Amino acid sequence: MSEIFQHNIKVLFQHCDPAGIVFYPRYFEMVNQTVEEWHETGLGHSFSDMHLERGHGVPTVSIGAEFSAPSRMGDMLTWQLWVTKLGRTSAHLFVQAHCADQLRMTATPVLVSVDMSTGRPVPWPEAMRAKMQQYLVAE
Repeated sequence: MSEIFQHNIKVLFQHCDPAGIVFYPRYFEMVNQTVEEWHETGLGHSFSDMHLERGHGVPTVSIGAEFSAPSRMGDMLTWQLWVTKLGRTSAHLFVQAHCADQLRMTATPVLVSVDMSTGRPVPWPEAMRAKMQQYLVAE
């Protein structure tokens, strides 16, 4: 059985447009926050350690999104993440946000493992790849 990473983000004033709903680019920031939280608590590889100490980056090279329903200030969004495809240097993710039982948005980011000094793709570190496989589910 594969694991699904989950955490919560409360919709704050800073996330909203004048209509009081999440301004869609802010969802992408929340997707990135979910990916960063997954790396730190789910995989045990914090972004600060990876980027600043190890010289290993994981940029998003592609992302798709669908917005199902608006989110408003004060809503608590439950974010879930899993891996749909794990390559030698890339990882295809599926990320979704719910408020209670209502789906609010889905995203499909693709991350690539890179050497920060060259910007070139490199294989995932073995320990990280092993932990990522725990979140791998069929598309």
